[in-house]
Amino acid sequence: MLAEFGYGILVLSFVVSLYSVIAAVVGEVKKNQKLVESARLAMQLTFPLLTFSSISLVILLVTEQYQVSFVYEVTSRSMPTYLKITAWWGGQSGSLLFWSWLLSAFTTAVTLRKWDRDREFLPWVVLVSSVTLAFFLALNIFYENPFLRFWQTFNGEIVKAMLAPEGALPFTPADGQGLNPLLRHPGMIIHPPMLYLGFVSYVIPFAFAIAALVTGRSDDRWIRITRSWSLVAWLFLSLGLVLGGRWAYDVLGWGGYWGWDPVEIAAFMPWLTGTALLHSVVIQEKRGMLKHWNMLLVILTYSLVIFGTFLTRSGVLSSVHAFAQSAIGPAFFIFIGVTFIASIALLIWRWPELKSEAQMNSLLSREALFLLNNLLFIGILVVCFWGVIYPLISELLTGQKVTVGPPYYERATGPLFAGLVLLMGIAPLSAWGHSTAKTLGRAIWKPLIVAVIVIVAFIGYSLYAGSAAITNGYFIYAAIGFFVVALTGFVTLYEFWRAAAARSRAQKENIFTALWRLAGRNRRRYGGYTIHLGVVLMAIGIIGIEMFQVETQKSMAVGESVEVAGYTIRYDSLAQFRHSDERWVTRAVMSIFRDGQYLGELYPRYDLYPDGQPMTIPGVRSSMEDDLYILLVNWEGVTAEVAPFKIYHNPLVNWLWVGSLIFILGTFIAAWPEPDADVVPTRARRQQLSASAAD
Repeated sequence: MLAEFGYGILVLSFVVSLYSVIAAVVGEVKKNQKLVESARLAMQLTFPLLTFSSISLVILLVTEQYQVSFVYEVTSRSMPTYLKITAWWGGQSGSLLFWSWLLSAFTTAVTLRKWDRDREFLPWVVLVSSVTLAFFLALNIFYENPFLRFWQTFNGEIVKAMLAPEGALPFTPADGQGLNPLLRHPGMIIHPPMLYLGFVSYVIPFAFAIAALVTGRSDDRWIRITRSWSLVAWLFLSLGLVLGGRWAYDVLGWGGYWGWDPVEIAAFMPWLTGTALLHSVVIQEKRGMLKHWNMLLVILTYSLVIFGTFLTRSGVLSSVHAFAQSAIGPAFFIFIGVTFIASIALLIWRWPELKSEAQMNSLLSREALFLLNNLLFIGILVVCFWGVIYPLISELLTGQKVTVGPPYYERATGPLFAGLVLLMGIAPLSAWGHSTAKTLGRAIWKPLIVAVIVIVAFIGYSLYAGSAAITNGYFIYAAIGFFVVALTGFVTLYEFWRAAAARSRAQKENIFTALWRLAGRNRRRYGGYTIHLGVVLMAIGIIGIEMFQVETQKSMAVGESVEVAGYTIRYDSLAQFRHSDERWVTRAVMSIFRDGQYLGELYPRYDLYPDGQPMTIPGVRSSMEDDLYILLVNWEGVTAEVAPFKIYHNPLVNWLWVGSLIFILGTFIAAWPEPDADVVPTRARRQQLSASAAD
């Protein structure tokens, strides 16, 4: 009965969301505020309803109700309880319900705000949010129902249906298939929710942007309302991408963190437009410019969110991240087309009313550099989009599946990423409205000198340490990359120091107190600088592993050693045993030496699950200098005397993870709520009046 209850609540949520759409439109057309308010309350009702439906599914998962097909597909008796809960988003139909539940939570939260000043936005925000929610609920109800049950017909056939077919009896398998071992890593448990949170959060800025277009509001009010939502969405999407990279590094067994997989790119594309949006809305707020561009960016971001979800769930892409084949592809395609065309048509209709309030007079002004920053992001987006859809177009037209590999993406996007990092260092030094090469030169010369010293030291050390780095074909590119990173990093640190030192002198504060109070008074600026520092550190790690990674593969006998990047790795022994969750573990013991000094042991292993699915877990020795990453590969279980190993030396890779933490910290600082700019003056005036009355 719990499955029927969960499905019934799901259907009721769909009906309520449709009512919300109709009530919002009719209420606005007839200027009936009670009907609009009814639409708002109906949208809020979807959250508790979907919570009941979600709880029903989680209970089915935890209590091992294998007569429900979704429970059978993603859980087994050997899985711990926490994995059974997280299996909710480990399969196609459950992940769609999870998506809808999160969206209902966010749309409910946004409608709880005070609407006194923005009443004209309300019906259209409700309309856009409810249409999106209704679409995903429809996918669950008509295509990917997580509550379908197994039935056995009179001829012994097992079918899946919500209600019993004529003459069929309930069927319960003895055990489930279990979650894919690749999805049991802690990073993968957290990674999908972070991505989903980022995706659903971007629905809110899109809804307000559409509301602004419909109502003809050409000011930046919709930007101010959704600033925090955009930052929160960007934060969660960034977290999702970082966690996905860590999961790939720990689990997939290829020594890397980003493989330019189509589904990785599907999540990366809305991050690109979302990042461009965060930069360009500042220009609209400061200068009243780029109104058309900002609307286009928010429309693109929403469309790419839906497009990325389509790519992941339709089965059109072959990927370790993708779900199985599904019939939802056409529905997704139609929804993307309709919403995108309708949004662009609305933008064209309002185009004359979105004229800029100022002109761009200097190519070196901050707004010009921000615009160039946006164009670079869009350039990377075009490269990624073409790389994803080209194989689909090729297969559609020729019947042959073509793959687009990492070399295409790396060669096409590498210079664009370098340009973005360089702009991060230059743009903060330019002025709004007008800036010259002379003023920029005066501001940048000190960090430039330090960056030159650093790069000279890097080249000198490479020559001193040996010829391996110098003879690397990528050395010149690495040197250029490290120079750009050093320049941007020192410019950012110099900006922190210059502002903190000035306040310290003026307010008689120590430098740390001055910096803390500066960041508190202008969180967006100093949160942005912190994000830039995080990107700089991440870039160091990326350059290190991409340019100087060393890889070797060898079958080793017990007691045999191999030399890799200055390390001596000795194969000591190998053992096999059964884990408590019934998987067979084959674990090697490797002793690590450097310059004759014993550093410890690593334990690469090969896990074989009861359903026959294998998983390769690396043994990793980490430091800020490098990672030594060892895999037990192609294990056939013949003998322990000789075993095949793949060994990677990944220089500087941990700077990537440290930089990610600083990146996230900066986002938290920038996203921390600030008082409404329009409310603060009123509050200040009241305090002044009170003080005058007291005098």
